[in-house]
Amino acid sequence: MASRLDRSTPWAWLAATTLGALCWWFGSGVHPQWWLSWLAPLPVLLLAPRVRARWAALAAFVAYAVGSGNQWDYLHGHIGLPLGTILVAIGMPGVALALCVLLFRRLLLRGHAVAAAFAVPVPWVALEYVNTLLSPHGTFGSLAYTQMDALPILQVAALSGIWGISFLVLLLPAALATLFCARTSRQARRAIAFGAVLLLGTVVGYGAWRLRAPAATTMRIGLVSLEKPIRPALQEADGQALEARYVDAIDRLASQGARAVVIPETSFATGDTTIAAFAKLARQYDLTLEAGIDFKGDPRAERNMAMVFRPDATVPVTYSKHHLIPGFEDHYTPGDDYRMLGGSPRVGVAICKDMDFHDIGHAYAARDAQLLLVPAWDFGIDGWLHSRMAIMRGVESGFAIARAARTGRLTLSDDRGRVVAEASSEARDAELIGDLPLRATHTLYARWGDWFAWLDLAALLVLVGMAIRPARR
Repeated sequence: MASRLDRSTPWAWLAATTLGALCWWFGSGVHPQWWLSWLAPLPVLLLAPRVRARWAALAAFVAYAVGSGNQWDYLHGHIGLPLGTILVAIGMPGVALALCVLLFRRLLLRGHAVAAAFAVPVPWVALEYVNTLLSPHGTFGSLAYTQMDALPILQVAALSGIWGISFLVLLLPAALATLFCARTSRQARRAIAFGAVLLLGTVVGYGAWRLRAPAATTMRIGLVSLEKPIRPALQEADGQALEARYVDAIDRLASQGARAVVIPETSFATGDTTIAAFAKLARQYDLTLEAGIDFKGDPRAERNMAMVFRPDATVPVTYSKHHLIPGFEDHYTPGDDYRMLGGSPRVGVAICKDMDFHDIGHAYAARDAQLLLVPAWDFGIDGWLHSRMAIMRGVESGFAIARAARTGRLTLSDDRGRVVAEASSEARDAELIGDLPLRATHTLYARWGDWFAWLDLAALLVLVGMAIRPARR
């Protein structure tokens, strides 16, 4: 039971809530400061055993709901989501943390200090995993994406997927809060401190070791995005003018040695099964050229398609986007197959939002892909975040990614998550070229899938069982 003195200190509650909200505001969202994500839950967790349960839960909810307000401009101003949907998106992290804090507090006050250290990361990862299974947006919103600039930590994804990263980010503050609780025994403190240091040291060491792996080969790749006009018909004057500009840009990149070039999602609308100018460039420069197309050639099924032109092929390889954005792409028919281009290196094809979902990574890992070519179209403000979500799939499943996004980022990233080259197309034309390292990587996550999430669900049952079991006198 919290003491009468602690329950009468609203300033401590206000300070913990404010600090948590500030850390979450700057440690999450479309441009997170990765290290602040590790600190965000700590003030509320330090407060939790010192106040009543309802005040601990309220502090957690308010801190994370207010902190998640950093997404308002993105969700309302750029995507235009309805108010109800935005409130749910902003409030859900607060609800999730409140549940975690209640479990943490109950276990800690009952003397289960070691279990309490796991009582925040375990339910959070369980909720993230269930949300991923149910959400039409896949893994969007995972805490793991805040760590994309922390490369050693990022390597955990090759073992456990995003679940292991989210777990680590929340384990540290929960362990610290447990260590600073007066109710924690000396023996439990030693066990928690030793375990946390050993785990984090092992993770950082593994990440550093993995980042030292040499590349088997490199491939010179060009990316280009021309801002306007938007999705013109190739048969019309605007479409032909844009095609000519792309031909000039591709010609420049090929002249600099590019062996593959990618242009963004639905750059053109056409009902034709090929684009003669692009096919000619592929043959002329011995080039693999991928273009995003709004394909209208089938009256029964308009498709968000990628056409890949090869120097030795008479017709382009085509791939239709699997995961369509609800409300924005309802007029498209989703695809259900995967495309490998053949030859060496082993190259696959995906489109934009496909990379938010694990099924794409698993499918191409099973096909031994070394590289994915990904045309995309972002919302400007989320260019960094959405490009990093795609990069995460490469770390998880073991392939490099060449991603060209309109109003986003052009990125070349290897299978370790390192960004080899990057340019912003958020408000202007952009092009880049770079030598992308390629490896034949087979990750544990690609073989075993969401094993860590299932282990986490089992651990949650144990923790809840400990929490609801009648206390011993």
